[in-house]
Amino acid sequence: MTDHVVTDVELLRKRVSAFVRERVFPCESRLDAGGPSPREVREELRTEARQAGLWALPLPLELGGGGIPLGAYASIAEAEGASDHGPAALGSASLLDVTMLRRHGSDRIRSTYLPGLVSGDLLTCYAMTEPDAPGTEPLLTATRAERLSGGGWSISGHKWFVSNAGEADLVTVLARTGGEAGDRDGLSLFLVPTDSPGFRVVRELPILGATGQYEIAFDHVRVESDHLVGEAGSALVVAGERLQLGRTLRALRWIGQAQRAFDLMCERAVERKGARGPLADRQLVQQHVFEALLALRTTRPLVYEAMALVAEGRDARVEVGLAKTAAARTLQDVADRAVQVFGAAGLGPDTPLPALLRTGRTARILDGPDEQHVSAVARRVLRSRRSAAITPV
Repeated sequence: MTDHVVTDVELLRKRVSAFVRERVFPCESRLDAGGPSPREVREELRTEARQAGLWALPLPLELGGGGIPLGAYASIAEAEGASDHGPAALGSASLLDVTMLRRHGSDRIRSTYLPGLVSGDLLTCYAMTEPDAPGTEPLLTATRAERLSGGGWSISGHKWFVSNAGEADLVTVLARTGGEAGDRDGLSLFLVPTDSPGFRVVRELPILGATGQYEIAFDHVRVESDHLVGEAGSALVVAGERLQLGRTLRALRWIGQAQRAFDLMCERAVERKGARGPLADRQLVQQHVFEALLALRTTRPLVYEAMALVAEGRDARVEVGLAKTAAARTLQDVADRAVQVFGAAGLGPDTPLPALLRTGRTARILDGPDEQHVSAVARRVLRSRRSAAITPV
């Protein structure tokens, strides 16, 4: 990458950071509210992002995006992610779906849906987890797709904790097309329009009081053959690619939110004065600042290393597992310390700290709980050491 490109990316990062801070932050309470208001606010922000030349920066240039390569996008993703609403406001929220469908979608999927996903005219979601089949164990998937004699598939089953399903135009659903629960083979992905007969949103599932997650059902939903994503039975390969990028993007956004909590904590410590002077002079407050800074400084390189490997198409499972777990812990830890420094004000509605703390707690479960990543990373490291130990010289 040339110095010119690096300079351009750094300038874009600063502009994105300013946009999120000046335009998205003030709208967060309205975006979190129910009813039609969030849609109107989101459209206003999207219009402003397009006018500012900040729309869909990591999405393909030929589809109307900014064309910034993944490796260069990391710092921008962190800046966007300082607010949960940043990626949607700036058009990068569809990056995972556009990447997956561009690589594995049929000609019809690519021509019909990709332009709308990049422009923001279409919204999509991803349905993997089931009430009796956690997302960490996809082999237990009970949702089933049966091949129809006249062509196409019929899908039946339940999914839950599906982000943004209430507004989505499309849903990518994991279903079993062969074998029985527990079999590694026979899992497939389908892209399903949500206006298809038999699809319904069962209920919203608030997470620690926050909206945005849903339970959905498929009752003999018919899907055309060309809406299969990848080959039949290839879901684990396609989903694995998606998870590596998805977990890394989340980790970058969580670092952005942890930095936001840190900045708020430092401002509070400097500005808040008590009978014995500013909070910043108290050793226990200084310890909170130190521990939070240490967490940020040690976690950020892990996340950027993972993003670099994912961007190069290399096996980054160890690095992504480390990054995802570290970023989730860091967000929860830094947000918690910031609340402690704020005191009662940090628990109320006048700061974003309750939302940041909630995100930090849920982050330790989203995209696989900490325990899964700890075990998976350790197994891979020990397996490689064992193989090295028995390899003849």
